[in-house]
Amino acid sequence: MTARRPAALAILLLAAGRASAQAPEPVAVTVTDKGCEPAALTVPAGKSVFRISNKSRRVLEWEILQGTMIVEERENIIPGFVQSLSATLQPGSYEMTCGLLSNPKGTLTVTAAAATTAGTPDPMALVGPLAAYKLYVMGEVEAFHRQTAAFVAAIKAGTIAEAKALYPVARRHYERIEPVASLFNDLDKSMDVRADDFEKKEADPGFTGFHRLEKGLWADNSTNGLAPHADRLLADATELKRRIADLTIPPAKMAGGAAGLIEEVAATKISGEEDRYSRTDLWDFHANVEGSRKIFDLLRPLVAARDPDFVARTEKNFSRVDALLAKYRTEDGGFKPYDHLSDRDRNALKGPITVLAEDLSTLRGKLGLD
Repeated sequence: MTARRPAALAILLLAAGRASAQAPEPVAVTVTDKGCEPAALTVPAGKSVFRISNKSRRVLEWEILQGTMIVEERENIIPGFVQSLSATLQPGSYEMTCGLLSNPKGTLTVTAAAATTAGTPDPMALVGPLAAYKLYVMGEVEAFHRQTAAFVAAIKAGTIAEAKALYPVARRHYERIEPVASLFNDLDKSMDVRADDFEKKEADPGFTGFHRLEKGLWADNSTNGLAPHADRLLADATELKRRIADLTIPPAKMAGGAAGLIEEVAATKISGEEDRYSRTDLWDFHANVEGSRKIFDLLRPLVAARDPDFVARTEKNFSRVDALLAKYRTEDGGFKPYDHLSDRDRNALKGPITVLAEDLSTLRGKLGLD
């Protein structure tokens, strides 16, 4: 399958629209329990650096949205901490998420600025990797839809043991392509939201998707009342498949996704907060590493020409993480429950995963995509 013309055109437009390389002044945003301060921002097109201060009582993620699409995001901002987010934005109107899902969104206006192509990579060099990644994503979303349908059928049939077995099998396909799947803010919040994102936590009617079903199966050990949540999950999986078929994957999102997948493991998943009811966390870890490795493999020839030492070091780090995860494999091809790991085991995982995340965080910059 050859690369489609829209993908190549999008890359050329991205390169043509870059702003001056002069370092921008950071834009301060404070998130409280009620929303963003200020609630409206205006920045020039090109690269902006946002400094997000979490003055709320919960860990949060701050996102820049255009419609339902997530343009950029910074996850896992701890209360009392400040984190930075670099974003290269085109002129237009955007929204900002501001803590709890029930909080009003902020507005972000990006005004036109003089453009330059200085320092950008050859756009056409990215067409091949992007086309190959799109094929990979399409295959994974097809498998995700198929396995989710089987998972939903088991729930509606009331076969708890079968549903429990299918839960991590379906999720791994989503986790491999999360950088793309999570671009759709509405679907990501519906399918993969956690109770912590709501004021009423598990009791909130907005708590739905995989983790609501996970709670029912493991914490309640019942499928009672889960059918509507299961139907919605399958409908969302169907819609995700449709949207991805029409999606031109942004180059920066592909390259940044390699780090994003590993950073999420290092920042929060290593603590066991993701699959807190089922303890199937290691399935997610492994899928995140697989998805990240796929992106790195596709971009490796471009990066090797610029920084062969980085490529060799990253290969070694991937191998270390793979070897550690392999220790917890089960005979049926799955993974041990995460609560079977000791604190020492978890710390042994955290070090190499953190190092890998730090190295991959430079990948976008090495390709001139920051």
